[in-house]
Amino acid sequence: MRGGTGRLGPDCFNGSALIMWEALALAAAVDLAAARPCTQQETRDLTAPAYQPYRLTCRATLAGATVARPILIEGAEASGAGIDCGGGTIRRPDEATAQAPTVAIWSRHDEDGWSRPVETYVRNCIVVGNVRIWGMGAGGSMRDLLDSSRTGDHTTAAQSAAPVGTLLERVRFEATGTIPLYVGPGVTRTMVVRSRFSGRSVSTAVYLDAESAGALIQDNDFSIRTGREQIAVDGSGANRILGNRFALGGRGGIFLYRNCGEDGVIRHQTPSYNLITDNVFSGANWLRPRTVVVGAREGNRRYCGDDAGYPFGSSADDGDEAAGNQVERNRTVR
Repeated sequence: MRGGTGRLGPDCFNGSALIMWEALALAAAVDLAAARPCTQQETRDLTAPAYQPYRLTCRATLAGATVARPILIEGAEASGAGIDCGGGTIRRPDEATAQAPTVAIWSRHDEDGWSRPVETYVRNCIVVGNVRIWGMGAGGSMRDLLDSSRTGDHTTAAQSAAPVGTLLERVRFEATGTIPLYVGPGVTRTMVVRSRFSGRSVSTAVYLDAESAGALIQDNDFSIRTGREQIAVDGSGANRILGNRFALGGRGGIFLYRNCGEDGVIRHQTPSYNLITDNVFSGANWLRPRTVVVGAREGNRRYCGDDAGYPFGSSADDGDEAAGNQVERNRTVR
């Protein structure tokens, strides 16, 4: 660990994935009182159709009701908040996009720095569209992320700014074109368990972006039509992808790489010390299965030079530099 922060910096991957996970969980632990239950009025407002996002700062428990508006879980005041739909649906009245998601779990930058939500959740919901978990870069403003990436302690800064400990449990993601689950730069300890991905995405089903770490993706069904691989691990480390079932439809499965230079943002962390075990893949391409690919790009992108000029991360080395990953007991069935 660099500087005693306990965060996953570019030089800290020198132990096992289990050690890294435990260190990350310890660093992220907070003394946080659970958010209060939502009042009846708050529940009525949440379930009233609207284009305006509902700012959720309480614990909502619904008995299968539909939420016909976007949900925003933003800032420290939303820590401990969440929604249990009881099998109900969350959908926007308009089309979900990357900038206007169905469910947004975002940090907010104000005069005092970054305010982030901690230990939030979505349970037992059908989410039509997408979920976006963002720290730096939330809402499409990339300047903070770009500027931070040009400093040596960017991984620590990004992880300090981003949401931590988001639980997505028994969620059915019904993708409508965009990536149904995007885990943004610096986001840590995201848990996706006992869920299902369906519908269609022009890209991936799950994207773990640069400087994110410590995600748990376990016991999920992927039956989604994607334009690319199912899970992208882009400069994200110490994640655990365990016991999932993938129907690939001829596409790739889990790709580990570092997307050097995209949008000029320097990727500091490498896709290292990830644990990928006991997953089952069906529908793989016969000639080129590509179920799990470690080091999927190695700088083979036209924009890799867009982050040039700095002596660290992908600015200094366009390679994926994937190291210490454990890939075992995965099966391909025909």
